[in-house]
Amino acid sequence: MPDSEHCMKCGAKLMQDDKAIYRKMVLRTADSFLCIDCLAEYFGVSRAAIEEKIRYFRESGNCALFR
Repeated sequence: MPDSEHCMKCGAKLMQDDKAIYRKMVLRTADSFLCIDCLAEYFGVSRAAIEEKIRYFRESGNCALFR
């Protein structure tokens, strides 16, 4: 069974934002996740770019994952 509390690549403890952005950008029904750093590596972007997306989705108020 997947561990939904730790990054499936590096094992880092996950926060709610890690899970939410993974579900938003990769797979809405995911039950295992990458942390923000590993997700950034997966997409070939900086951590700051992922954090900016999180801010955007939270501030837009249109995404239930970031409420």
